[in-house]
Amino acid sequence: MKKLMSMLLLLVAAQMYAQMHNPVTFKHALKVDGAEAVLTFTASIEDGWHLYSTDLAEGGPTSATINIDKIEGAELVGKLTPGAGAIEKFDPMFDMTVRYFEIAATFTQKIKITAPEYKIEGYLQHGTCNDENCLPPTNYDFTLKGTADIKAAAPAEKPKKTEEKKAEVKKEEVKNEPKQEEAAVDMTPLQPAEEVAKSADVNKLWTPVIDQLKSFEETTDRSLLMIFLLGFGGGLVALLTPCVWPIIPMTVSFFLKRTKSRKQSLTEAVTYGISIIVIYLALGLIVTMCFGASALNALSTNAVFNIFFCLLLVLFGASFLGGFELTLPSSWVNKVDEKASNTTGLLSIFLMAFTLALVSFSCTGPIIGFLLVEMSTQGELFGPAIGMFGFALALALPFTLFALFPALLKQAPRSGGWMNTVKVVLGFVELAFALKFFSVADLAYGWRLLDREVFLAIWIVLFACLGLYLLNIIRFPHDDEGEQKTSVPRFFLALFSIAFAVYMIPGLWGAPCKAISAFVPPMWTQDFSLNKNVIHPVSYDFEEGMRIAKEQGKPVLLDFTGHGCVNCREMEASVWTDDRVIDILQQKYVLISLYVDDKTPLPEIMTVEENGEQKKLRTIGDKWSYLQRVKFGANAQPFYVPVDNEGNPLNGSYGHKKNVDEYLKFLNTGLENYKK
Repeated sequence: MKKLMSMLLLLVAAQMYAQMHNPVTFKHALKVDGAEAVLTFTASIEDGWHLYSTDLAEGGPTSATINIDKIEGAELVGKLTPGAGAIEKFDPMFDMTVRYFEIAATFTQKIKITAPEYKIEGYLQHGTCNDENCLPPTNYDFTLKGTADIKAAAPAEKPKKTEEKKAEVKKEEVKNEPKQEEAAVDMTPLQPAEEVAKSADVNKLWTPVIDQLKSFEETTDRSLLMIFLLGFGGGLVALLTPCVWPIIPMTVSFFLKRTKSRKQSLTEAVTYGISIIVIYLALGLIVTMCFGASALNALSTNAVFNIFFCLLLVLFGASFLGGFELTLPSSWVNKVDEKASNTTGLLSIFLMAFTLALVSFSCTGPIIGFLLVEMSTQGELFGPAIGMFGFALALALPFTLFALFPALLKQAPRSGGWMNTVKVVLGFVELAFALKFFSVADLAYGWRLLDREVFLAIWIVLFACLGLYLLNIIRFPHDDEGEQKTSVPRFFLALFSIAFAVYMIPGLWGAPCKAISAFVPPMWTQDFSLNKNVIHPVSYDFEEGMRIAKEQGKPVLLDFTGHGCVNCREMEASVWTDDRVIDILQQKYVLISLYVDDKTPLPEIMTVEENGEQKKLRTIGDKWSYLQRVKFGANAQPFYVPVDNEGNPLNGSYGHKKNVDEYLKFLNTGLENYKK
């Protein structure tokens, strides 16, 4: 029971990690020396996240800035200064060089004390991103007050008046400052708290709907079911390899002849199958325990892991093509086999199953490696364990079935050259999927080595070569030289492979190629594209957009986004460019884009209470970020959620997942629920 509760807590923690997360922790300290002082901010940054530095160019991510709400008896000297260790790198999405910190960062601000008593209230605003999500601009509030031993200190009122004058100048600068394009839209003014309380409609729009949203969210059962089916399919493929299929009749015959009692032989065969399941299930659990919930989630975007997985799949693919044989040391197999021969009972059967796993490694290893990679990047805590259970079940099933029904062995296909064909086909597939993982690393580091057209060109060549191999035009060293004729199954498989290569050719000029949109790099990486479809939101203001939707009698799609959100641009470039998506968003929804990093000042600072703490909302971006947190319980972008005219969710949320078909299903479900 305790283990079950621990598992449930881990699942809950993983879900909370994905929805509400603060990866940067700040501390501050003030060192005063007479009339001079230095304010130091120290940040601890979680692995996989980076914190942007100061003074980044316009149009880029959120820079770290210090902002003062109230200052008495002191004045700032110079600008906020970043410490050492900043990483400088060109970001192709912003088309500019950005600077950011990883693991840790420090910022310092010089202060001049002008009175014996001083008080400073303000906040440090910063931007934070990882390879999957960008958080809205976050404020770290601080208050400094104390006394200082200064000579010939000016009266306390004088610096106060000076600061008031500076505040007026600052307000005038903000007033005259040109706004960003999105901010130029006529935003609905924020109502005073008393008026908001009187407005039932506005209150209802801001009412939290976190529980309602969760009721729509897909449970992990469906995802885990897909992972199980993926593993089960991998097990069926492994059965057809020359390392496993010939062993089945020998093993079954051994159990049937080992004892005179058929009941005992069947019991041992079933135990043998269960032992196989236990061995591979343990492998999945080991992967889960080694990485944990957050690490498995990070695998989907971590560049180092993706490069490693890419190289691993290339290694496995070359092995399947006949370049070399991946085998475990023979001493391992001999020791386990000897141990199985010298023991009796259940232990001997388990050791026999373990011997099968070792002997068949050269064929099953690449398949297991690919499955573990794919299942680890699905974002499910127990994905590898569930997937390995499916794999082992498919692998163990024939041993048990043939033991129960020995007559089926006579009808089973004999070993032959077709098994080598299966290995080669799997080799091509492994190489193709290796590119997918390299693409993730390429996007994360901005190398631009594998743009969309380069990726498609390699896939086109790979699947064309696969078709030529199946037609016996391309041969590999371990192929049967005597095989010259092409069988009917090989011909149809070759036809499919070459047709798939032809299907991808228009993608070189910007065709969406929707069947593979989940694998190829986003559209914005393509240097030349004839696809110019663009979607424009109806409004950039929540209340205004909701009024328009109510007047038109349409549902609303809320798009929580950001000017500095790279993943938001990816979704817009790779999903919103689809004609079907464009038609639904422009004709059937009222699209409201809410920029959580919009720095346009609110008419007046709002003070709100969140999680028992007082927080200040100073900009329009602060307001939309607060709306996303309190109403929907999330703070990462992109974040899409369809709502009705009262602000109630019509479906679960959708994030950074570049799959057009799934996005269409997400939108259509919202429309169907709105009609109901």
